[in-house]
Amino acid sequence: MSKDVIEVRGAEEHNLKDLDVTIPREAFTVVTGLSGSGKSSLAFETVYAEGQRRYIESLSAYARNFLGQMDKPQVENVEGLSPAISIDQKNAANNPRSTVGTVTELHDYLRLLYARVGTPHCPECGREVGEQSAQQMVRRILELPEGTRAKIAAPVVRDQKGAFEDLFDELVSEGYSRVEVDGETFDLATDRPDLDENYDHTVDVVVDRVKIADDARSRITDSVETALEEADGVLKVFLPDPPAEADIGGSTARATGDLAGETDERSVVEFSEALACTHCGIDISEIETRSFSFNSPHGACPECEGIGEAKEVDEELVIQNPEKPLREVFEPWSYSRSYYQTRLDAVAAHFGLSLDTPFADLDSDIQEAFLYGTSEQVVFERRTKNGTRRKEKRFEGVIPNLERRHVETESSGTRDHIEKFMATTTCPACDGTRIKPESRAVLIDDTPITAVNRLSIGDALAHFEGMETDMTERERTIAEEILKEIRARLGFMCEVGLEYLTLDRQAATLSGGESQRIRLATQIGSGLVGVLYVLDEPSIGLHQRDNDRLLNTLAELRDLGNTLLVVEHDEETMRRADEVIDMGPGPGKRGGEVVAQGPVEEIERAERSITGDYLSGRKAIPVPEERRESDDELVIRGARQHNLDDLDVSIPLGCFTAITGVSGSGKSTLMHDVLYKGLVREMNDNRSVDPGEHDAIEYDGIETVRLIDQSPIGRTPRSNPATYTGVFDYVRKRFAETKLAKQRGYEKGRFSFNVKGGRCEACGGQGTVKIEMNFLSDVHVPCEECGGARYNDETLDVTFKGKTIADVLDMSIEEAYDFFEADTRLERRLQLLRDVGLGYMRLGQPSTTLSGGEAQRVKLAEELGKKQTGDTLYLLDEPTTGLHSADERKLIDVLQRLTDNGNSVVVVEHELDLVKNADHVIDLGPEGGEHGGEIVAADTPEALTGVEDSHTGRYLRDLLPGVDLEGPRAERRVGAAGDD
Repeated sequence: MSKDVIEVRGAEEHNLKDLDVTIPREAFTVVTGLSGSGKSSLAFETVYAEGQRRYIESLSAYARNFLGQMDKPQVENVEGLSPAISIDQKNAANNPRSTVGTVTELHDYLRLLYARVGTPHCPECGREVGEQSAQQMVRRILELPEGTRAKIAAPVVRDQKGAFEDLFDELVSEGYSRVEVDGETFDLATDRPDLDENYDHTVDVVVDRVKIADDARSRITDSVETALEEADGVLKVFLPDPPAEADIGGSTARATGDLAGETDERSVVEFSEALACTHCGIDISEIETRSFSFNSPHGACPECEGIGEAKEVDEELVIQNPEKPLREVFEPWSYSRSYYQTRLDAVAAHFGLSLDTPFADLDSDIQEAFLYGTSEQVVFERRTKNGTRRKEKRFEGVIPNLERRHVETESSGTRDHIEKFMATTTCPACDGTRIKPESRAVLIDDTPITAVNRLSIGDALAHFEGMETDMTERERTIAEEILKEIRARLGFMCEVGLEYLTLDRQAATLSGGESQRIRLATQIGSGLVGVLYVLDEPSIGLHQRDNDRLLNTLAELRDLGNTLLVVEHDEETMRRADEVIDMGPGPGKRGGEVVAQGPVEEIERAERSITGDYLSGRKAIPVPEERRESDDELVIRGARQHNLDDLDVSIPLGCFTAITGVSGSGKSTLMHDVLYKGLVREMNDNRSVDPGEHDAIEYDGIETVRLIDQSPIGRTPRSNPATYTGVFDYVRKRFAETKLAKQRGYEKGRFSFNVKGGRCEACGGQGTVKIEMNFLSDVHVPCEECGGARYNDETLDVTFKGKTIADVLDMSIEEAYDFFEADTRLERRLQLLRDVGLGYMRLGQPSTTLSGGEAQRVKLAEELGKKQTGDTLYLLDEPTTGLHSADERKLIDVLQRLTDNGNSVVVVEHELDLVKNADHVIDLGPEGGEHGGEIVAADTPEALTGVEDSHTGRYLRDLLPGVDLEGPRAERRVGAAGDD
């Protein structure tokens, strides 16, 4: 009989203190508490990790050999554990080929739908494509110039795995002697292909080799009919030496398979009995599911190979200052190098110019000649030890020269240098749709698959509703189940608040919260029962309006018979949960205990619970007594990137401004793509930055702009908060000043784990060693030589106040603050980290283990440590991510302090306690995606509450004193004015 609870006994992972806790099964449980109190240690590092370990141990010894051994969490026992699935905030994928459609598998169903019921059309004229007879194919072939050599072949195998020995035997018995395998010709009588059965291969049987002539019509007809019969209505025509005027229609085939080499000079044309446009003379290969895959050569745009983007040399990057003289104006070309000097001297002499002439003073046709080449011959002179050599030829131009060398060079250094002057643009061939023209011309309900991919999820759901009504009976029968699955998956995505995402959006551009909700929607669609789901703050990045729908989805997952264990700070999530486990009482080593557990009402009554203080209203984040006002403003004119609707936005300077709105309304686009990139390009004249579409940014009184985002502070375990903020420099200096260090002659560098000398060489000072896990993510395990300390024994002999340098790195910021209390320089920098709510974090915690919110707050602390000059514009994207209300209060104080110093702070945020502290709120909407991108309101938080179309304003009503309007959660309205 299965247990009704999950019992955790003796958990000591990280800061957990011999913890015993009971988690109800088939219930929705929230684990909350101060940042660093042990929430993730309990939910992920103990419960989920033990579930994963047991699953791997249940596999065969052979499978475990590939997976490696997982360490048991530091826990005495866990009973009643179900199969565990973690849905965290890791980005879905970094592959540019990965999109929302592919990671949700929606694109697979779309490909199936279009392959089965789509109607092919000609990509040239748009006419519906019909069948083509053998006689029509023969007439096309005979249109070739007389004497043209051609091979007529039957494609009997197309991209299939196998050795095909039986097939070759059968072909020989039928009288065929020649085949082409992956583009290579074999004579079956003397030379059988030896194929690797684990790779895809293409086999074409050569039916006949002919020379085009009028008297060869009968022979060609017989060969075409034979080839069509062998290959089920498909044939290929190979032209070894295609004449320049040869154009017989058909679709160009591409060499694929294991043996396929570089593209040769011959022409390969494919015909099909099924599909051809008789008007344009275009044959279209058979429509299959892979015809719509941009990850397959059968469906990808041949120009961009399915990426949707192309790199090309940007004229503005090549010439960044046209006022420079000719010898210096071309940024990629250094005149000091003889190769470039020879060319510039020759072209300048050809036009009778001095190299000291500013480029801007040249006639436009001469500027064009320098950039894109000359139409006439230019005399190039090159001095050698044997004299001067002269050569006449066209000058290819600076830009064509860079493009050619980018393709031809084998030097990664040269390629990297040229790419500094290239811009990524939309592929002109497919307009960014990634798919080849023939596939884009297949329609359902007059809509190609590329148009569906560009729809938002909400609009796509509306598009597929009732689609069957316009289908024939046959089409309806085929499409019924496919459409049912598509609508279900789109519906699940809408339920978790993602209806604003487009299906073709790159997965790498999604936030951690969006990636997590995509995986959550996928799990709902799987319909699994009896599973333990462990989630990490799923409400991140969601507006309160969208959060309600997410909570309904979580309740649905629970009602299926699953157990939900959710790490969360959001008040509404706690109130909707069946059980709340409050960790604490403090962060770091002062946490690791269960302060209170039970329904939310019990947490409210718990006197030791800081969470209960804020839930009950005993404590609250106060509203400022006065709002700052400013006469100066920054104005963005005509912002129209993505869904922004040609906006004019005014941001008061010297104030604290919040940009709000429902998910997908255009907040991040406005702040990051338009405002930040636009200012960086204008203020720093940085041509490599490509800002979002807008007309202008008008500003006066801003000296610098700083974006403090959630990107990692480092990409290796070597980087940590101590090194990033400069704290570690002072720590190493302190250790170098100790008596033993001076006796041994140790300098400050001895205590760096990034250079040889004091570090452990077994792990290179990383403290961990990477274990490759084959088809799973790599795992880092502690170094056996130093035990994770990073340093060798001699370095660890040196102590300061009884602690080694490794001990200091293992201290929390709170502990380090007390430890170095006598050092004012260290104390000040550590205080800044405490101020942003990171007192629980270890000084040496690898940057790879920091959440996006933690990384952002480390950057904020580092920024606060700089000398404040005022007149700086600070831009932050959701800085409250992962913060408890008590820590959020500290963060708000820091942002207010930055503003008081004469700076301007602009924050994209959903957390209402921060929004209510802003001087000015810009609310975008009214909805997400195509239905957003407008300014709903721009005023003080109090004024926003009176705007009926503002979702943010309605939810703010319950948090602001003096506002009489009733909000969605009026029944819980408490403590809006601040602490008692």
